[in-house]
Amino acid sequence: MFVIKNMRYKDILEIDYLSIEKNKITCIVGESGSGKTTLLRLLNKMISCESGEIFYNGENIDTVDSVEIRRQITMLPQVPTVFPGTIRENLLIGLKFAEKPMVDDEKLHEILATVNLEKYPDTESDDLSGGEKQRLALGRVILLDPEVFLLDEPSSALDDETEKIVIEKIVSYTKATDKTLIMVTHSKSIAREYSEKIIEISKGRIVSPKEVFV
Repeated sequence: MFVIKNMRYKDILEIDYLSIEKNKITCIVGESGSGKTTLLRLLNKMISCESGEIFYNGENIDTVDSVEIRRQITMLPQVPTVFPGTIRENLLIGLKFAEKPMVDDEKLHEILATVNLEKYPDTESDDLSGGEKQRLALGRVILLDPEVFLLDEPSSALDDETEKIVIEKIVSYTKATDKTLIMVTHSKSIAREYSEKIIEISKGRIVSPKEVFV
């Protein structure tokens, strides 16, 4: 699905070659500041490499419209945006921005269950905790139904028990819908348990892609 060749981005990231497979769970691990988030932003075309090439499904992403790329490849940042208003409004605003059809409350309840957020759609977002807001933003991304999920520390604001539940549900959803999940995580135990490939980055370089079967 993704192939990176001779890619350089400032003094932050340098990758000679990397492939990321379709319909797989890939985790990216490494110390803080190693370039993990930068890699996600490059895959989402939020930034562009200074040299080298990034291919998505055989096409150089520089030749693909940025809006179209982001419809197929959706990124959830580590500190996601939560808008004023209700849970319903926060979930539907992503569909509105993407010019996709609206959905009913039955679908919203399904999404909330997927991210383990036991709240009514009419609940005000201001009443949510930090971890609940993170799960709400994750639900908004899932509702967009992209081909690829790029998740940057999606469980960083969650306690250990909730983290395990949410990650299990994300992974199960990805597999059930034949999607691709690329996830930055601070937890090597999460990466070992749920990923099919672990990419470790150190000081802007790939240490070694490791195949892990689950």
